[in-house]
Amino acid sequence: MLVPQHSTYKRHRPEQTLLYQLVERHYPEFLEQLSHQEKSLPKHVEKEFEEFLRCGRLEHGFLRVVCDDCKHEKLVAFSCKKRGFCPSCGARRMAESAKLLVDDVLYGYPVRQWVLSLPIPLRLLLARYPKHLSKIMQIIHRAIAADIVQRAGYLNFICI
Repeated sequence: MLVPQHSTYKRHRPEQTLLYQLVERHYPEFLEQLSHQEKSLPKHVEKEFEEFLRCGRLEHGFLRVVCDDCKHEKLVAFSCKKRGFCPSCGARRMAESAKLLVDDVLYGYPVRQWVLSLPIPLRLLLARYPKHLSKIMQIIHRAIAADIVQRAGYLNFICI
């Protein structure tokens, strides 16, 4: 695998994305329509949108970063660091969390991931009666655990 010798920083320009343009254009109108209906968004939702519209924009704050060797300067805009709506910050947080898990938490340990997909009728039943979900998950967990123990050769037969 080839690793680049150095990478250059390229500033994210959220104002050029379609999502940003749509929110910037229609969000004020949406708030106005809600106020005419005597309704409003929850404060945390309003804050998410407002922070999203400020995220990555130099006019809302930045750091000036200078290379010690060549004295070249770059401007790095502040980010909103929100999880709910901003795709840029959400992706960064996801990458940082994955790196932490791989490098520090799971490092050197074998990991097996199980993906469980229930039939749609069962999903609908569990959505209607969520108190039964924990019982079903216990049964599934016992079945998987029994299979792992049996494959490892610790027991020839396990009663579930």
